[in-house]
Amino acid sequence: MTSNNMDLVIRGGTIADGRGAELFDADIAIKDGRINEVGKVLGKGREEIDARGKLIAPGFVDAHTHYDGQVTWSHDLTPSSQNGVTTAIMGNCGVGFAPCRPDDHQRLIELMAGVEDIPEPVLGDGIPWEWESFPDYMEWLAKRDFDIDIGAQLAHAALRVYVMGDRGAHRDPSTAEDNAAMAKLAAEAVRAGALGFSTSRTLAHRTSTGDYTPTLKAGEDELIAIASAMRKQGRSVLQYVGDLSTIHEDLPMMLRIAEKTGCHITHSVAQYNQAPRIWRETLDEFNAAAARGLSVTAQVAARPIGVLLGLELSRHPFQPRPSYRAIAHLPLPERLTRLRQPEVRNAILSESVTDDDDPLFFRPNYDAVYLLGDPPDYEQPPENALGAQAKKLGKRPEELAYDAMLSNDGRGMLYVPARNYADGNLDCVREMLSDPCAVPGLSDGGAHCGVICDASFPTYLLTHWTRDRKRGDKLSIPFVVAAQARRTALSVGLEDRGLIARGYKADINVIDYERLHLHPPEVHYDLPMGGRRLVQQVDGYDATIVSGVLTQRNGKPTGARPGKLVRGAQQSVLTQD
Repeated sequence: MTSNNMDLVIRGGTIADGRGAELFDADIAIKDGRINEVGKVLGKGREEIDARGKLIAPGFVDAHTHYDGQVTWSHDLTPSSQNGVTTAIMGNCGVGFAPCRPDDHQRLIELMAGVEDIPEPVLGDGIPWEWESFPDYMEWLAKRDFDIDIGAQLAHAALRVYVMGDRGAHRDPSTAEDNAAMAKLAAEAVRAGALGFSTSRTLAHRTSTGDYTPTLKAGEDELIAIASAMRKQGRSVLQYVGDLSTIHEDLPMMLRIAEKTGCHITHSVAQYNQAPRIWRETLDEFNAAAARGLSVTAQVAARPIGVLLGLELSRHPFQPRPSYRAIAHLPLPERLTRLRQPEVRNAILSESVTDDDDPLFFRPNYDAVYLLGDPPDYEQPPENALGAQAKKLGKRPEELAYDAMLSNDGRGMLYVPARNYADGNLDCVREMLSDPCAVPGLSDGGAHCGVICDASFPTYLLTHWTRDRKRGDKLSIPFVVAAQARRTALSVGLEDRGLIARGYKADINVIDYERLHLHPPEVHYDLPMGGRRLVQQVDGYDATIVSGVLTQRNGKPTGARPGKLVRGAQQSVLTQD
């Protein structure tokens, strides 16, 4: 077939087309934002990319991000757009900024700051609040352009507070009138383009002032009313995150909601140290539900859900100690000078922690605390942990932690794999990723600015799971590409993307597979008000293309912003797909 007047032709790449089939070599012709041809392209493009020896993959779809704030002050959805993501779904975990009355702006800021570790001053300065209703919010977003596409979900906390006011914020049971009002607004949200609805039932989600999330104990009747109203307007997703302690109550309830409403349910699944096989039971229940005809998906992480601790970050083990608190207010260079003084070091190390100090951050188990290294290693053996290293050196692990954080001019970080590492390896993650009901997710792009840096999950799936893993079995390139492109797209109702095939949206990555490489996380001060966030640089993306337009070339942004708000579920372009 001869293709003339193409906008872009990618020549000679090795294609993972998103279906999970074997790799093949072909050209790709793109016109008007769509893939026009895959095969031997005889015609010329206005622009051409020589992709010989490169891996070609569909753009990745990240179904679990928190760019709700960033999309209002920035046109660039970094770091996701630097990691091959071409569509990001926000509004997860029940937190968001619409609908919202003017008197509740600060309330929703405090909730997002507490749940997602996005500094309050950043949100307060960055969000323009030029909307009140969810449809108004979508209209406002639709006028903006981005370096990738975005999709939005209706956040339960925002909806509940909007309808119930203080009663909603204080977790009072909803009335029938409350449910009817929330259902009406939820239906409006879907008509305005919401891809779904999200809620949280975990004690870990609190406001910056310590209050639990408004959705913590929302009743089944409330959730059914909302899910039913949304489903009647078209395909819709109900995303939720829960607690280990209540999973045997919450999961059956969510499956009942799926059965009664026909709404697609997606749930965050991870391995907990306290109950290291509950995740398997959860996925078994999901598979049984799918066999009964329910529409369900588990979102799973690509590696440990890892907490980073350091002097520049939100948490570290010495924060509660009196001698550290006395200098905590100092700028980092001055604080570093004091911390290097032997008398200050000895004082801090001699002070004890209390039972009230958070064990994850301030009383960590040093047998599960690591130095991440360069290149970063997220699957280290137990003998690398600070506890084991301290024993070998005849020192206390706190000494090693202290010195590690002072390294690199005070920018050294400790790595704590808080989830998915109870076995000291990532075998459970491989099993999760391989489950037919699971899709990769939980990157939390845009969130956890000072404690987690997982927006690089899409790159890690390729580097670690298909190429670099040494402590267990790998996964194939076609499987990983299909999992985080086509399967994630389908999980949120976006049938028009995630494949390299004629007629599909031209969202494409050209990857130098052998050179693909993640650098260690580092702190940047590039948010509004000079706010801090963790970022992770990446090498190896020769080009990222969104709607046929190059947005990244050789790891650098081109400045093009073809990304738009995706309004609602999108139909497949091929009836047989």
